[in-house]
Amino acid sequence: MSQRLRPVPRAERSPAPAQPAPAQPAPAQPEQPPRIVVVIPALNEEGSLGAVIEGLLREADPPLAAVIVGDNGSTDRTAEVARAAGARVVYEPRPGYGSACLAALAEARRLPGGPPDVVVFADGDGADEPRDLPLLLAPILADQADLVIGSRTLLPESRRLLAPQARFGNLLAVTLIRALWGERFTDLGPFRAITWEALERVGMRDRNYGWTVELQLKAPRFGLRCAEVPVRTNLRTAGQSKVTGTLRGSIKAGVKILATIARYAR
Repeated sequence: MSQRLRPVPRAERSPAPAQPAPAQPAPAQPEQPPRIVVVIPALNEEGSLGAVIEGLLREADPPLAAVIVGDNGSTDRTAEVARAAGARVVYEPRPGYGSACLAALAEARRLPGGPPDVVVFADGDGADEPRDLPLLLAPILADQADLVIGSRTLLPESRRLLAPQARFGNLLAVTLIRALWGERFTDLGPFRAITWEALERVGMRDRNYGWTVELQLKAPRFGLRCAEVPVRTNLRTAGQSKVTGTLRGSIKAGVKILATIARYAR
């Protein structure tokens, strides 16, 4: 005879196993701002360099990882002034604008944390306007460009401050670049920004006056996304320009720029 089972009262029933709580997503890590370094080649710029460095550090957003001055054999207090303003200084005895830039870039590679994400080039004579630094960086930070040239010819008030030989040389050079490589520039201005990856790709070599034009003519050859922004220019705050300040300097720079274009046009 089968035994009838007695129903288990609700209170005696075993509780249902607890369901595990859904896993919580890991908190998102804050995005790190790009590391930006400013390179300033300098030769006897003690009268202007301190204000240039302080202005760039003040205007930078995000803050700069470093300002590196390539001292190209100065005989004045350029290095001392640069350090006092907050810059790192690397000494490069071999003469030439490009030599000073290459030495500063080698120092940038050795920075704690490795090379920067973006490099800005500026002159130390006070002609470049630090307040335009955010404008110069904007296309790169928005991932719209690899190379940005600060053009002094897009603003009438800046164009008027350029020496006649500088205006003519710029026009001739950018016309040749457009004709030979199809990239439209309006200036060979020294105030410029480029990603480190793009800088590594083009492999800069010129140690003299051909530095600026070398970068601009290589940019289309290596498929860089290029942009220009209008920047203000100022009269030198001290000293004399090594290029447009003398007839000899202007001729040497012009010959070197044309020779650089001719070499890469082959």
